[in-house]
Amino acid sequence: MQEPDIRNTIDGMIASGDASGAARMLGEAWERQPSAAFAGFVASRFDKLRPHLSLRPYRWAVLRSFTVEPVLPVFKAAAYARGIAVDLHTGEFNAYAQEILDPEGELYRFRPDAVVLAVQTRDAGDRGTLLARFGDWMAAFRRHCSAALIVHSLEVPEPASGILDGQREDGEAEAVRAINRGLVALAREYRGVYVLDYDALVARHGRETWGDERKWLTVRLPVASANLAHLAAEWMRFLHPLTGKLAKCIAVDLDNTLWGGVIGEDGMTGIKLSQEFPGAAFQAVQRALLDFAKRGILLAVASKNNPADAMEALTSHPGMLLQPRDFAAVRINWNDKAQSLREIAAELNIGLDSIAFVDDNPVERRHVRDSAPEAIVIELPEDPMRYARCLRDCPYFERLTLSEEDRKRGEYYAAQRERAELESRVASKEDFYRSLEQVVEIAPVTPATLERVAQLTQKTNQFNLTTRRYTEQQISDMAACPGWRVWSLRVMDRYADNGLVGVAITRSEGGACEIDTFLMSCRVIGRTVETALLARVAEDARERGATRLEGWFLPTKKNAPAQDFYRDHGFRECRSTPEGTLFAFDLTQGNIAMPEWIRTA
Repeated sequence: MQEPDIRNTIDGMIASGDASGAARMLGEAWERQPSAAFAGFVASRFDKLRPHLSLRPYRWAVLRSFTVEPVLPVFKAAAYARGIAVDLHTGEFNAYAQEILDPEGELYRFRPDAVVLAVQTRDAGDRGTLLARFGDWMAAFRRHCSAALIVHSLEVPEPASGILDGQREDGEAEAVRAINRGLVALAREYRGVYVLDYDALVARHGRETWGDERKWLTVRLPVASANLAHLAAEWMRFLHPLTGKLAKCIAVDLDNTLWGGVIGEDGMTGIKLSQEFPGAAFQAVQRALLDFAKRGILLAVASKNNPADAMEALTSHPGMLLQPRDFAAVRINWNDKAQSLREIAAELNIGLDSIAFVDDNPVERRHVRDSAPEAIVIELPEDPMRYARCLRDCPYFERLTLSEEDRKRGEYYAAQRERAELESRVASKEDFYRSLEQVVEIAPVTPATLERVAQLTQKTNQFNLTTRRYTEQQISDMAACPGWRVWSLRVMDRYADNGLVGVAITRSEGGACEIDTFLMSCRVIGRTVETALLARVAEDARERGATRLEGWFLPTKKNAPAQDFYRDHGFRECRSTPEGTLFAFDLTQGNIAMPEWIRTA
């Protein structure tokens, strides 16, 4: 469909009241054409649809030393296409220092969730004091605000001394690189402060073509029009993990995706998979997937194929970098791929919206979009040589932190298969729970567990009663406040240490203790550890003098598994609003008992 036809079709859908259909078409159109020219249309139509859609709101501020206004509609359109409604604040031109330092200024009145600090090398001033100034700005920002701070690194300029600069330890380019290394070290001193490698972004897309000198001289815009989308895409790589819009699993096709050719027709010797062209393109895909697995992203197979042929290739082909043990779930059959994705989601106990589907066949991708619209469908380019770059650029696979639980996720799911085998052998659920030999460690948040606690609030969707997202700084601030408690839950059993998998946040005032956040990782749902955490929360509330334990259930499209949690534990419904339902438990009349088969550490 041509662009004018797409625009007319979308406008017709909006006029007819088909908000979800229009949003879906807008998103797909943007994925095909993420350009500055198209951004205004996409953003303006999503603005009209926003009241009718369930979007993740996010407040994003940009402090800058140069013109960024042309980037903003591109960024806003990209965010809308991923289900995020971004409200934007732009600081005054070259006034970033004053805005950071003024606690009563517009920046902090905007109450941002994230702030970008974008300063060009040519605008940065005296480089000898620059790191100290950045340190002062970071410290002031953290004193005044708990939002995430994303600091652009400096781009390496063209040295005035030419090739001589590369021969000197004190050369201009090395001085800028040293500042960038210092920025990374500074950022590590503060929770929720991150560095965007702007120099690498410029290099990736070509220093010679990144800027437009005419635009710089006339409107102080240092980015050529063709590169506006690249800068917006780099911001999106931070926005996704900050908003929890992440893929937990990548389900990949096999033929012409993990290897070149069709295994059922070409055989083991005919498929293309090696260090040479064209097989190198598919090894590059496998390297990308292995790198994602190191970030804690699960790998799965969803392929229409003869199982024996496919498994022989996975196991025995000399060009395979991935092995069957690398996949947490495998569906190799002739079934509908949307159904395979649903089965994978059920087996891994994750939402379908957490699975990214990778398939070279546009017909299969279209079918999954139609039949399983919750799934993330990656639009691969036509050229297999570009597949790996497409995957690496995808923001659904980005992570800002990496916990021990992330590193061990593959081990957790291997242990889960053993638990499933045990459950199939025992006579009852109670016998299964006892056989697991579960031990829980419920403790206040500490500096060592803070990162993981914040990560769980940002990415847990299914068993999450309020789905409130918090940064590390916000969690730290709450834990330091009188009347607040931030609890973490670690679960161990006969098969594995499951790691830190649960969070509860409470606030006591008067005779009431309100549960602000209660969540559990999907991999331990249904093993009664959620009852163990609730029992500890109730015990603590009673010890602090509360007579009533309260908690909201705020429904989303994803947290249906948690909707009956309070009712199942004896809470009564006491108030209902369009946003959710408030439940209460009388601590003077009842008790929430620790399950007998769970031992506390």
